[in-house]
Amino acid sequence: MEWIDNGVCAPKGFRAAGVHCGIRKNASKKDLALIISDAQCTAAAVYTRNKVFGAPIAVTREHLSDGLARAVLCNSGNANTCNADGVDIANAMCDLLAKEAGISADDVIIASTGVIGQPLPLDAIESGIPPLVAQARSDGAMDAAQAIMTTDTREKQAAVSFELSGAACAIGAMCKGSGMIAPNMATMLCFVTTDAAISAPLLHRALFRAVDETFNRVVVDGDTSTNDMVSILANGMCGNPPIEAEGADFFAFQDALIQALTRLAREVARDGEGATRLITVKVKGANDDELARAVARSVVTSPLCKAALFGADANWGRILCAIGYTPGDFSVDDISVVIASDHGELLLCENGSGVPFSETQARTILLAPEVELLIDMGRGGGAATAWGCDLSYEYVRINGDYRT
Repeated sequence: MEWIDNGVCAPKGFRAAGVHCGIRKNASKKDLALIISDAQCTAAAVYTRNKVFGAPIAVTREHLSDGLARAVLCNSGNANTCNADGVDIANAMCDLLAKEAGISADDVIIASTGVIGQPLPLDAIESGIPPLVAQARSDGAMDAAQAIMTTDTREKQAAVSFELSGAACAIGAMCKGSGMIAPNMATMLCFVTTDAAISAPLLHRALFRAVDETFNRVVVDGDTSTNDMVSILANGMCGNPPIEAEGADFFAFQDALIQALTRLAREVARDGEGATRLITVKVKGANDDELARAVARSVVTSPLCKAALFGADANWGRILCAIGYTPGDFSVDDISVVIASDHGELLLCENGSGVPFSETQARTILLAPEVELLIDMGRGGGAATAWGCDLSYEYVRINGDYRT
């Protein structure tokens, strides 16, 4: 596997574009994105588990019931959620794209992100569709990635190349996510493309596993959004023998997908609203992997832990507290906690109790842009990793006036 450039356009046969159509007041910010394949694709998606979900999710679920799609259309600035006419608007967006691009409306994955509960102006989208389709090109990944951003401070893209039965294949992806991020099936918007040939059921299986290993282990603030979705399109243009059963090619594809989404998951955590550092929590020595995942999530979600890390305060008691309220059967008597960064490593806690350490050294370690919390449960072979960020004053400022 090798990292490559060009995001969602890295796989053969995909074009992308992003334009400003007028949903967002700032004309310098793109607010409408398109990804389109030159050939029909098998497709799959996973969605938010929030009982309040956006109209685009309802429409996309219906469109993907046959496991096929051709394009992704996404707007930013408005979530199209909790609107009486939301489904009608989402369907109308698909119809507009279908007419302009010469594809079926049922082959459109539709998504929206932004403010909840405000009507989405269809006239703005109607005016934006023609230039969006006209500008779709094989090097348009950056424009599309920028057009789906809301409070993100940077675009998030990844692409990898790999082989399937000797055929050179690629996976490309872009995502947005900075706030309302919690590990609850998808956690933000992510759109994935591949030129591999793979059946829709296996594509869904690979995506479900990859999301569980990556995006479902990211926490910014513990909130699960209403519009979360991760979708994937596979057009088969790399020429590999179609993957129709689990085997060497399926696992090679799945591993490449996990690698691409891991990179994006880390970028989501790094770009958390108001974040000043990326936090990685690594747990080992748990009774099983499930417990290790739960412990990692508890720690990376804890507001007290996140606030302490913002202040570069080695308050290991908060870490043990978060471990202690994790559901599961375990003892705290064997737990150790180490903090680590490019500035070194330092043991803070051993056998469930504090040990002497240098506060100066601890602060130096915690002031690095990337910090690791290494937790050893001291009991078994279970292990897991989760990603998050610190909790700063800026997070409150951003969300205090997000709508107004």
